[in-house]
Amino acid sequence: MSRQEMDDLGWDECDVILVTGDAYIDHPSFGMALVGRLLEANGYRVGIIAQPDWQSADAFRALGKPRLYYGVTAGNMDSMVNRYTADRKPRSDDAYTPNGEPNKRPDRAVSVYAQRCREAYPGTPVVIGSIEASLRRIAHYDYWSDKVRRSVLFESKADMLIFGNAERALVDLTRRMAEGEHIKTIRDLRGTAFLVPAGWMPGEDWGVHNSTRVDTPGKIDKHVDPYLMVNPSSPTCATDNGGDKPAEEVNPAMVEPKAEVVKPIRIMSREERRAMELEKHHKTVVRLPSFETVSNDPVMYAHASRVFHLESNPGNARALVQGHGDRDVWMNPPPLPLQMDEMDNVYDMNYARAPHPSYGNANIPAWEMIRFSVNIMRGCFGGCTFCSITEHEGRIIQSRSEPSILREIEHIRDKTKGFTGIISDLGGPTANMYRLSCKDKEIEQTCRRLSCVYPSICVNLGTNHNPLIKLYRRAREIPGVKKILIQSGLRYDLAVRSPEYVKELVTHHVGGLLKIAPEHTETNVLSKMMKPGIGAYDEFKQLFEKYSLEAGKKQYLIPYFIAAHPGATDEDMLNLALWLKKNNFRLDQVQTFMPTPMAMASAMYHSRRNPLHKVTDDSEEVFTPRSLKQRQAHKAFLRYYDPKNWPILREALRNMGRGDLIGTGERHLIPPYTPGEENFKASQGKRAMPMLAPGADKRGGKGLPMAGTRGKANALTGSLTARQSVDTKAKPSILDTIKVKKAAPVAKGGNPGRTAAASGGRGRK
Repeated sequence: MSRQEMDDLGWDECDVILVTGDAYIDHPSFGMALVGRLLEANGYRVGIIAQPDWQSADAFRALGKPRLYYGVTAGNMDSMVNRYTADRKPRSDDAYTPNGEPNKRPDRAVSVYAQRCREAYPGTPVVIGSIEASLRRIAHYDYWSDKVRRSVLFESKADMLIFGNAERALVDLTRRMAEGEHIKTIRDLRGTAFLVPAGWMPGEDWGVHNSTRVDTPGKIDKHVDPYLMVNPSSPTCATDNGGDKPAEEVNPAMVEPKAEVVKPIRIMSREERRAMELEKHHKTVVRLPSFETVSNDPVMYAHASRVFHLESNPGNARALVQGHGDRDVWMNPPPLPLQMDEMDNVYDMNYARAPHPSYGNANIPAWEMIRFSVNIMRGCFGGCTFCSITEHEGRIIQSRSEPSILREIEHIRDKTKGFTGIISDLGGPTANMYRLSCKDKEIEQTCRRLSCVYPSICVNLGTNHNPLIKLYRRAREIPGVKKILIQSGLRYDLAVRSPEYVKELVTHHVGGLLKIAPEHTETNVLSKMMKPGIGAYDEFKQLFEKYSLEAGKKQYLIPYFIAAHPGATDEDMLNLALWLKKNNFRLDQVQTFMPTPMAMASAMYHSRRNPLHKVTDDSEEVFTPRSLKQRQAHKAFLRYYDPKNWPILREALRNMGRGDLIGTGERHLIPPYTPGEENFKASQGKRAMPMLAPGADKRGGKGLPMAGTRGKANALTGSLTARQSVDTKAKPSILDTIKVKKAAPVAKGGNPGRTAAASGGRGRK
């Protein structure tokens, strides 16, 4: 990280200099450390410039000129997601910076850093990567500027973009450049993208599949009368009764074929035909609608998103190309997944497992979060439309071996300061997809499903949790390890396939709270998320409570929900709020949908079309909450109990024609007034009643405890999200009898965007 360290190592220059927007922490959970150690293990000298001052190029000259190239990344997170909230407001801290200090990286950091590298040493190749570059490799909708932007290759002026799991491509690229190849001639690496002249092709034997238009029905040919008798002697044939028929009505099946030259036919085996088809398939590039087209036509944007995601399986994905003016962005197929021994090699390298010493005793929040955790797998086949894991890491699960994972736990025990015997997490993108895969490799390589678990779990998907159960048991036996917690998101619809796994998890690996993500209760919204119905949550909840009771533990599920997701109407959010109250949940931390580049839900948000199905000019239109006011109202429904949200919810409920849910009885969602409203007493013409919690009436009936007050064990305080007591018997609620009515017609001059009917919502079935 400094010239002094280079001198101590005896280096006169670095082969590769990596630039990152994160503080440098030498731990495999941080991409820059993983890439740096990987290149080091292959014999290259690697320098790291972490969080440089981007106001000038001086900081990018700190380690001199790299012999091969600059490698540029924004860090573990997209720089815009890292810096701004879902309401586009700046965040007050940065978890990847010493002491959480904000504003240590620029907006769109990949582009800014790459341009400064160019300025520091003109002519030096620049390679960009990480999740920010991956999700911006084609024309993409940018939420923060509310427009479609060009590929990041144009803004950064980089020579190459490496997307997805980049280990193989990175090592191959570095080796070939070290052997003298110019980066402009390296065009055959999987998982890479680059700019080429319009119409460029790798060879004359390549073909193009044109997907620049939406699906439209072709011309329908007129049916020919099969009983028509024809005279082959003339183009106009006569029938038996002497009448003439036009040539287009002639039945070709009744015409005597002309004599043709006989050519020998070569009979090919099935394997030979298959090989020819595969060769043709792999030498075909799919042309997406151009940047100019998708930036002006939301329907074409949705179509391009669908085509892009259908070409994401490494087993059958073809190259993609997208025009940007007089140049094309060429994307090779995604990288092949790492095998288990390759994954082990990546994670078994000699990491220091600590922040760089130059940071002293500074607290880095992201490091504190993961310092005692272990990453056991990559990828996710869930395909949730709002999530970017699939676009970045892929749908095929890449797992480490059990010995490699156990070795890392021992390294944490022996090397990491402050270890008290508790491993905070064994997981990854999900907690329980470890070693799950398709039962048939050939089926896996030809599959084009967007999700292996939606609308139902695929019959070809292996759901055996036994390897994970065995791993948990072996990990608990390591001397010095007191407890192993599981905090990665749990895929509960898979977990219920293995009650033994649920029992193992609940009995030994839940520290009182377990987070899961139903995301919503309404089928209309869940179908746009590609998430299972709420019934799967109920099934898992029963198993969770059963095994918690058997273990003699009081443990709670922490559900996460998303507000303002595409497809969610006001009525859908009201139904979710009623469900939360009925089940006595009080959410503290809630999430508003944020459209991230290239996610399918972002395509829905921008285009108002559903790319989960074929996109046409008249295909399904997706209602999307876009205005700040409506997004805030949807978020308020998730925190219906908070007095700060009651004014927003009162207005929303009245606009929906659901004023009957405003009151102080148990059947009401919110009260008709807010604490401190002086006009309440005057409006009632009598003494104001004491403030009651929603769900409590003036006769002293018990309901939900007030925010900030001490109630039953069902309410959470602090940073916890929700809690539900497993030892409290469910009591009948009047909410069971509430039927959600359709929104009332909008009065003249009203806002049609506030009603479910005007927005196209279907409501609860």
